[in-house]
Amino acid sequence: MLSMTGLPQGAVPKLERPGPLRDRVYEALLELITTRALQPGQHLVESELAGHLGVSRQPVREALQRLSTEGWVDLRPAQGAFVHEPTEEEADQLLTVRTLLEAEAARLAAADAGKAAIGVLEEMCAEGERAVADDDVDRAVAMNARLHAKIMELAGNAVLAELAAQVDRRVRWYYTPVARQRGQQSWIEHRELIAAIADRDEQRATAVMRAHTEHTRKMYHGRDK
Repeated sequence: MLSMTGLPQGAVPKLERPGPLRDRVYEALLELITTRALQPGQHLVESELAGHLGVSRQPVREALQRLSTEGWVDLRPAQGAFVHEPTEEEADQLLTVRTLLEAEAARLAAADAGKAAIGVLEEMCAEGERAVADDDVDRAVAMNARLHAKIMELAGNAVLAELAAQVDRRVRWYYTPVARQRGQQSWIEHRELIAAIADRDEQRATAVMRAHTEHTRKMYHGRDK
């Protein structure tokens, strides 16, 4: 049975944002799960979570119920709550859908992105490269998510963006274990992608993004378990 005491210092988010307490506890726990501060399979003890977050057990219990409904947490009779352990099939299905969404976003971005937007993408890429050089995996994962979100924004398709938002946190969850292995190569691919978008080459942008997301999918399946 794993305990919460192994959480990295500073990993627990502060519950400072307004809104119902149960929602803030939900967001805090989801952040801990998606960043893998809480590992897949880890036992979630209500009293320990409540203590770390500085709340009573009731909002924690409500948040765990919601996380269970959404597939982030498994509630086992007589055992308690555990962080869900994704199957290889679940990962493959999600990352395959991500490839489809991201490839179309890259095509649309290439059709319409201006110089200012390209500049923003290049700055994000440079920040991601610095994170890799510093071996700062958390920052590299965050910058990866921001860059992909920016490309989705540049696509200008609200429905596509809504669908991507639904899978974004799970993508981060799956990407985190392979971020260090992807390392600099991922950002080389980002540079190729930005160049294709800057050239307004829709076909090349689509192909580069498809290959980029496929590399992540294959590396996830080949990761060290």
